[in-house]
Amino acid sequence: MNQMSTARATEKNTQMVGERSTRISARKVNIYYSEKHAIKDLSIEIPDRSVSAFIGPSGCGKSTFLRAINRMNDTIDGCRVDGEVRLDDKNIYDKDVDVVQLRSHVGMVFQKPNPFPKSIFENVAYGPRIHGLAKNKTDLEEMVVASLKKAGLFEEVKDRLNSPGTGLSGGQQQRLCIARAIAVNPEVILMDEPCSALDPIATARIEELIDELRQNYCIIIVTHSMQQAARVSQLTAFFHLGTLVETGDTNTMFTNPQDKRTQDYITGRFG
Repeated sequence: MNQMSTARATEKNTQMVGERSTRISARKVNIYYSEKHAIKDLSIEIPDRSVSAFIGPSGCGKSTFLRAINRMNDTIDGCRVDGEVRLDDKNIYDKDVDVVQLRSHVGMVFQKPNPFPKSIFENVAYGPRIHGLAKNKTDLEEMVVASLKKAGLFEEVKDRLNSPGTGLSGGQQQRLCIARAIAVNPEVILMDEPCSALDPIATARIEELIDELRQNYCIIIVTHSMQQAARVSQLTAFFHLGTLVETGDTNTMFTNPQDKRTQDYITGRFG
């Protein structure tokens, strides 16, 4: 990737990470899949109200660590997590943590849009309903409309809220999934390759949405696209072979990386 073009792409993302408060703090995290040591002694601080991008070659551990932030790895047989992952100074791996409540605070958007086989309205209403966030039907309707507006989808679907969510285009389905994630008022939104199944136009719309949402949320995105990381993030973390090699503000990471492995990956020597 041309470093001059990357610098231009990241020009608007040069705010220093240190200006923001830390929302997530990981300390000496090790993750194992049975005998495989997938994440090795990882420590990182992730700021609030910003976008942090995890980059690195396939199989480097970035998605594994992402899933550790809302304990999605709990569902995988043989997976073990050591160390601490703190959300607002509470270790999410403490025995007294309610995982269902945790996942309402830490939402997830997956690689492939996965709307429920329900109406557009019911897709968004699902979370507030099961978590008891709405006092009445009017309250619920307001939450659904507000979430669809935040996801930039309401104007496109307002006349067909009772139509199936699966009938939307791929980009619209992904924005519906984002609306579903934010409907329960999360603090953190995790995005695992959210644009990899989308065309360039839909990708651009999702990237614009991510930039808008970061004003109110801590967003972490896993991406194979260094151009996307440069466009949307303020902090970038480079993973390689289960190790967090380097992390820093995005502009510096792409123009002046400190580790040769980071430089080699960014300049296309491997990956």
